[in-house]
Amino acid sequence: MAPALLPSGAARGRICPVAKEIAKHKKKFALLLSLVFVAGVAVAEEAKKPEAPKAPEKAVAAKTEAKADATKAVAAKGKTHEVTAEVVSVDAEKNTITLKGEKENHTAPVDAKAAGALKTVKAGDKVTVTCWDNAKGEHEKVIAIAPAKAAAPAKQ
Repeated sequence: MAPALLPSGAARGRICPVAKEIAKHKKKFALLLSLVFVAGVAVAEEAKKPEAPKAPEKAVAAKTEAKADATKAVAAKGKTHEVTAEVVSVDAEKNTITLKGEKENHTAPVDAKAAGALKTVKAGDKVTVTCWDNAKGEHEKVIAIAPAKAAAPAKQ
C-alpha cells in the first residue's frame, strides 16, 4: 500500500465509532449463538439417555407394596398354636369339638377343612388340634385335628 493511503499521525490507531458498535454486536451475537448450540447439544444428550434407571425404582416400589400386603395378610390371619387334649364330645352336624381342659371343658368350632377329621374322632381319644387365634389372641376355630403322638416311654 502506498503511504499516502494510510492514516497519518493523530488518526492512526483510532477506529470509527460505528465500526466499534458493529464489533460489539458481532461479539454478542457470537456468544448468544454458542450458548444456543451448547443448550441444543445438552438437550440432545438428555433425549438419548434410556429410561432404564426408572424401571428399578418401580420394581423397588412394587416389592415394598408386596411386602406390606403380605404383612397385612399375616396380621389379618392371626396366629396358630397346637393343643394336645382328650376329646369329650364331637358334633359333626354343628362342626364343633369339645376338649377336656385343666379346669373346664372347651367347645370350639371346627373349620370346614378339618371337618372331615371329626368323623374319625370319638370321645376319649387323645388328639392334637391346631387352633387359630385372631389378632387379639382369642380362640376362633380349630383348623386341623390329628391323633396325639404317643408319649415316649420313661427311661430308668
